[in-house]
Amino acid sequence: QVQLVESGGGLVQPGGSLRLSCEFSGFTFNAYQMSWYRQTPGKEREMVARLDTGGGTRYADSMKDRFTIYRDVAKNMAYLQMTGLKPEDTAVYYCNAFRPYTKQNYWGKGTLVTVSS
Repeated sequence: QVQLVESGGGLVQPGGSLRLSCEFSGFTFNAYQMSWYRQTPGKEREMVARLDTGGGTRYADSMKDRFTIYRDVAKNMAYLQMTGLKPEDTAVYYCNAFRPYTKQNYWGKGTLVTVSS
């Protein structure tokens, strides 16, 4: 059974840092593209960062200088390191696994990040 579980969200002051974690199980990690998305009430879910099956990364423009996506295959973990956080980064952050070959697509339940003083 495929499972993605996010953790690491919380309250942080503007300018602060957080590291989100995504623990996954039930699938072969290297066959999947791993991504982080975020969503705020009334808005569509947006892609934050992506790690493709070849190890390449892609970021949303507003985050590429502040966020870093990476993985630890041995631990079955994916991470999103966030720095220079801004109030507009407040959102629920979701981990996503997508297999391009079969179009299998999985989501975690999300973790809330609140950036506020």
